[in-house]
Amino acid sequence: MAELPAGGSPARPFVRSAGVPVQNGLSPAGNGSVDDSVWKVDAVVLLVEDDAGDALLVEEMLADGELDSALTWCRTLAQARGFLAGCRTPCCVLLDLHLPDVHGLDAVTQIVESAPDAAIVVLTGRAEADTGLSAVATGAQDYLVKGRLDPEALGRSVRYALQRKQVERAAAALRANRLMAQENARLERGLLPVPLLHDDSFEAVARYAPGRAHALLSGDFYDVVQTSDGTVHAVIGDVSGHGAAEAALGVCLRVAWRTAVLCATDRLEQVRLLEEILVAERSDPHVFATVTSLAFAPDRRRVQVVRAGHPGLLLRSGARVSWVEPDPGMALGLLPGTGRWSVSELSLPGDGRLVLFTDGLFEGRTGPGSRLGEEGLLALARSHGALASRAFVDTLVDEAAEAASPYGGLADDVAVLHLGWGRETPR
Repeated sequence: MAELPAGGSPARPFVRSAGVPVQNGLSPAGNGSVDDSVWKVDAVVLLVEDDAGDALLVEEMLADGELDSALTWCRTLAQARGFLAGCRTPCCVLLDLHLPDVHGLDAVTQIVESAPDAAIVVLTGRAEADTGLSAVATGAQDYLVKGRLDPEALGRSVRYALQRKQVERAAAALRANRLMAQENARLERGLLPVPLLHDDSFEAVARYAPGRAHALLSGDFYDVVQTSDGTVHAVIGDVSGHGAAEAALGVCLRVAWRTAVLCATDRLEQVRLLEEILVAERSDPHVFATVTSLAFAPDRRRVQVVRAGHPGLLLRSGARVSWVEPDPGMALGLLPGTGRWSVSELSLPGDGRLVLFTDGLFEGRTGPGSRLGEEGLLALARSHGALASRAFVDTLVDEAAEAASPYGGLADDVAVLHLGWGRETPR
């Protein structure tokens, strides 16, 4: 047994093997083998006991038992705390509650506070069984009565205490992870956009599905805002990549876009502003973003479109569905400062609706070497052209996912935005 001298560092721990005293580092047979019945514990046993007789008793119990572990002896709690501060391996503390520098359950409290990962077995007197139970309630893993010690009980208590501590730590980590996941989910839900519409005759239907497991947000983003002149502005975008950094960047771009719209920033200037923010905020110079922004005129007949590397869109009129390709422009961040974008204008039929989406909707594999693609998406949309807005959006996403499910599903993020005036202009 290594005793930690006052004010000094611990001596080399004394290690028992095979439940018998070690002679010159060998077993009694002299061949250095170890008995298979030994319980090998990858941990240090720290005895905190000021009575030398009781310390010797514990040492003998460990030697006679089946526990193979180093034993270090400290006479005071201060010495024990010093040892634990430098201990980098699992430790089981055999703790007497009557020490020169601390008395009672305060000894348990101080060990728990200074070494929260250490397992604690309290050593009590015969008349202190209630104190032992209180020690367990305070943070110890077990207690033993000194007068009833035997090698088997001591070894079993040390092993169980270490195992219980490991379970406690795992449970605490699981609770912390669960709480963090709940907080992240609340945060992500709070960052999802709420359309800002003053006119209830305009309909905005959205479907959002992050590719990241257990996530609510992705690098895809969208937003809808109506300004005081009656114009309805909308945006959909896709930041390359699928991680949390891309999701955060998507939120940043969406908020920046809404701010620019509410500040009456020119439409092309909005795109330049988004690229500037993307370049400033991205964590990797290879990250880029595609964007399509729309402005539905108050006359309900015209839509202005700016595209920056984003896919085309679907135009719905009654049960008819067609693919529309407004003037293209370079994706944001590919060649910062050199992009050229333009404003296209589309005419809307009286019952016209526009459907915007990110490429995750049609890039899912539908065969060993094939994808749904834009043509496949258009065919799918035309087969459901008579559906109402919400059913149309849900059916597009669900059937695209079903087609891709035998080949890994829709691995990319998906955002779909269905936009249009809900009824004719009042006469």
